[in-house]
Amino acid sequence: MTRLLDSLSLQDYENFDLLIVDQNEDDRLEEIVQQQRKFRARRIHCPGEQGSSRGRNIGWKAAQGKLIIFPDDDCWYPPWLLSRAASELNSLDADIVTGRAADMTGRSINGRYLLERQKINRANVWLAGIEWMMLFRRATLVELNGFDENIGVGARSLWQACEGQDILLRAIGAGKTCYFDPTLFGHHEELDVVTPDKNMVSKGRMYGRGLGYVLRIHHFPITTFLMWMGRPLLRLTSDLLKGNIKTVSYLLNVSIGRLEGYLGREVMGFRN
Repeated sequence: MTRLLDSLSLQDYENFDLLIVDQNEDDRLEEIVQQQRKFRARRIHCPGEQGSSRGRNIGWKAAQGKLIIFPDDDCWYPPWLLSRAASELNSLDADIVTGRAADMTGRSINGRYLLERQKINRANVWLAGIEWMMLFRRATLVELNGFDENIGVGARSLWQACEGQDILLRAIGAGKTCYFDPTLFGHHEELDVVTPDKNMVSKGRMYGRGLGYVLRIHHFPITTFLMWMGRPLLRLTSDLLKGNIKTVSYLLNVSIGRLEGYLGREVMGFRN
């Protein structure tokens, strides 16, 4: 979290508040909140609450600003990010503007993203951003009732990802204007899917379930699902032929997870 707070202190956007939704049982974050900074910080302590989507909803409902962004505690932003994103939201007269995750050179990481600025629709939504790079008008969050708390990391369900795509799809369905811009990016540690450890392999299954579930509840055709399930299987086959054995279990878990999400249940014989 220190890296995030340091990056917020360097923002050239002046007037913003930080609300830290703290789901820990103890007060480990209180000292961090009390440190003097150029922006106002407030901690909302809610032990017993669970999940990233639940935390986001608690946060935006308590926020006073008209624009809302949801940084992860382990991401950080370039100094220009808030001002440029807010300017773009207004110039496009958009309801939501999204960007991508990148390393310090600007290379995209932790997902695939569109290459050009464009309006988000049902066809491109899967390549149109990541949750901590989504800037919302507060009025839009009110109308959509925020994030679905049944989806996302820490949710009390199997569907541990793609809450960002879910809220974008609901926004599009409600007639909202959403744009993705690849020149808007923030930073995060890169996930290792080349030599994944046991934890990353497990995440592949959990994140895959989220994607499959969102495909199902938003009534995407079976052909779209088969494309998303088949893509990691093709990579798996290629990696097997190349001798890249370490990625095989990860890619298999991704495909199984997507199947489970689309079916709405765990597949027998493939429990973690």
